[in-house]
Amino acid sequence: MSAPLERCGWALSDEALRWYHDQEWGVPTRDDVRHFEFLVLEAAQAGLSWLTVLRKRDAYRKAYRGFDPVKVARFGKRDIERMLADAGIVRNRAKIESSINNARRFLEVQEEFGTFSHYLRQWTGGKPVVNAWRTMKEVPPRTELSDAISKDLKDRGFSFVGSTIIYSHLQAVGVVNDHLVNCFRWSKLASRKTRGAGPVR
Repeated sequence: MSAPLERCGWALSDEALRWYHDQEWGVPTRDDVRHFEFLVLEAAQAGLSWLTVLRKRDAYRKAYRGFDPVKVARFGKRDIERMLADAGIVRNRAKIESSINNARRFLEVQEEFGTFSHYLRQWTGGKPVVNAWRTMKEVPPRTELSDAISKDLKDRGFSFVGSTIIYSHLQAVGVVNDHLVNCFRWSKLASRKTRGAGPVR
């Protein structure tokens, strides 16, 4: 009988978290729709648990028209009122209005850099940063990298892009690999070309 897979501690309490951890978290993506989706969801999470937002993901995809930033950038007052009446998502006016603004800024970044993914990956030379944490306590809520990106995005007019939110984004889309070294996903993702991988502590 094979031993059970070891996972990061945050993914153990719920099946939805386990699936997200095993299939998505930390996997490098160049899909700009996915990048925009995580920007919206991570901002929505502020003050809430990730599991709460994860359970609302399907409703978010419907409300945000598949997270197409072109469509969301065109949202107006009727769309804001529609979403404020949608019990399937987090009904916070500031977060909703921010997401529409961010869609417009997102398109500007795409125009300048080709893709939002390319914009993000330029900060790490195009390669994921692989960390080597052994415990959840070691994983930082933010870093100098997320500080710099957060500041740049704010200068570009984005909102709800504080350093902690941006670090969560970098972890989610695989710019940073923050799986613990004993997690079965760490070695699989760390085998990719990396930047800044340090020794296992």
